[in-house]
Amino acid sequence: MSAPRILCVDDEPQVLQGIRRSLFKVFDITTAESGSAALALLDSGAQFEVVTSDMRMPNMNGAALLTEFRRRVPDVTRILLTGQADIDAAVAAVNRGQVFRFLTKPCAPDELKSALNDAVEQHRLLSSERVLLEQTLVGSVRALSEVLSLADPEVFGPSMRQHARARAVCEGLRLPNAWQVEVASMLSAVGYVVLPSEVAAKLRAGTLLEPKELEMAQQMPGVVERVLSFIPRLESVRALLQSYDALRARQASNEPVPLQAHVLHAVVEFGILEQQSNTVAAIRDLRAAGRHPAAVVEALVAACQPRAPVLKRLPLTQVESGMILAADVKSKAGMLMMAHGQVVSDALLQRMKNVHLRVGLVEPILCELPAPAEVRSSAAGSASGGTPH
Repeated sequence: MSAPRILCVDDEPQVLQGIRRSLFKVFDITTAESGSAALALLDSGAQFEVVTSDMRMPNMNGAALLTEFRRRVPDVTRILLTGQADIDAAVAAVNRGQVFRFLTKPCAPDELKSALNDAVEQHRLLSSERVLLEQTLVGSVRALSEVLSLADPEVFGPSMRQHARARAVCEGLRLPNAWQVEVASMLSAVGYVVLPSEVAAKLRAGTLLEPKELEMAQQMPGVVERVLSFIPRLESVRALLQSYDALRARQASNEPVPLQAHVLHAVVEFGILEQQSNTVAAIRDLRAAGRHPAAVVEALVAACQPRAPVLKRLPLTQVESGMILAADVKSKAGMLMMAHGQVVSDALLQRMKNVHLRVGLVEPILCELPAPAEVRSSAAGSASGGTPH
């Protein structure tokens, strides 16, 4: 097993040299002599289990640096080293949740080693919880989304790509916990189960709803909230959806709206615009509307990377996972089986084959071939609405 990676930040080179000499046999030590140098290491892709920082440094003090680490890489455990004169500031940093522990200087090597071991263990606990949430929980919700899209392709099929796009935009903006936005996107679609198909189709297309239809649509957030109330450890996702619903309803609030909610709102609106026209026109209209933060819009543009699609009409035997349905797939009797815009997953492909054996599908099937730059989910994954153009 490789040694735990520790970043030590201090503006005094001799202090860093002493730490390296006393701990290099136990830990993989990287040093930085300023907050900006430490953040540059993050920008370069360096990864650490623990970061320690001196409190008093020019330009950026230790508390500010660790706050930035918390924002960018919340799993990294943070330790603050401080002199006696900075005790009050250190206690305040701990109370605000910015640091795992603070140590007073000078700090004996054995005390620092013990604190680092505890911090490494804390990092492992946080990482294990993240894996549980991101892989197990997200995978389960993805499976639910795919089942819904298979059961009702007209209503749920067109929403699938937006989930992957939402996560990609958050990752492009370096927002923490991008998985929460993907899960919020997938779970927000669950509310469509209360709507008649024709109302859901109008809502997805951005068509003006009749008063009774609008009343139905307003029930959706409550349905999603009741579903989420049975799932533990999703408090942050529930809060994100509440912010998104308020933003979509243009409800004024004194509380700042998290950027993740703006991402979800922009991705949903982009899907509607794309369905009404095409990707290039949707980007133009989204920029012109000015309803979303510019950074979110540009990250969404970068995630979508519009290109001339490579389309092929294929017999079912040549359709593969990862392709995108560029047109609705219908039975020979004219019934919609799969909606355009869906990414072909293993499960979707198997369903297509089964339906073809039972009632027959209209062939050839118009498919968009996958490209590395395109945002799409993996085989379990997801795609959103809009016919490729």
